Amino acid sequence: MPGITEAIEFELWRQGSLSWHDYLGSSTRWKCAVDATRVIKNSLARLERRDYAYFVRKLPSREHWRAFPEFSDRIAYLDIETDGGFSAESITMIGASDGDRFHAYIKGRDLDKFPYYLVDKGLIVTFFGSGFDLPMLRKLFPYLPFDQLHIDLCHALRRLGYRGGLKNIERQLGLSRSADTDGLTGRDAITLWRQYRKGHAKALDLLIEYNREDVMNLKTLLALAYQGLRKDRFGAFDH
Repeated sequence: MPGITEAIEFELWRQGSLSWHDYLGSSTRWKCAVDATRVIKNSLARLERRDYAYFVRKLPSREHWRAFPEFSDRIAYLDIETDGGFSAESITMIGASDGDRFHAYIKGRDLDKFPYYLVDKGLIVTFFGSGFDLPMLRKLFPYLPFDQLHIDLCHALRRLGYRGGLKNIERQLGLSRSADTDGLTGRDAITLWRQYRKGHAKALDLLIEYNREDVMNLKTLLALAYQGLRKDRFGAFDH
């Protein structure tokens, strides 16, 4: 909301307005650049319509994590693999999950079907996706708006003190990998794709499993990040 800074938000919480409904039912009215009551009522209506794009425009990107509970049923955990290049043609597979079911979109097989997966999604979750996965996907699918809310766990977890890449953070948190994929890196993913292209079918199976674990572990990391950021942001006001 224009005019509502973090300090003002904190003060509203202190005064007892912990939710939109609290504010509307309170006699407290904050003077800001817009009619707060009108904006809040509009936000309630937009949320009722599941209009995720509205909140993309209104929430700073670093605060998209706040929308997780409301859009958890329209979530897409994503991770891509490449052949080591940075062109659209470099993407070899896209791993996607709604938190339960995983699907691998493979180059030369069904990579072009990926856009259909995003049709009903309102929230994307990645690890460093803002710096790599999404820019690469925009090259491959320039006609897709990619207008969903986006939680980049690399940045979210850094705010909680976790540093390093995905595998390093997994180790810090005690998340294990299968015996077949333990120790594999992005460089190994490139090698596996090259082996598959040379006719080694099992290399693709291992690549898919490696990517699947990347994607499915995002769900665990998101739960941790959400709880940590919520505690850090709302603190004593949380209940």
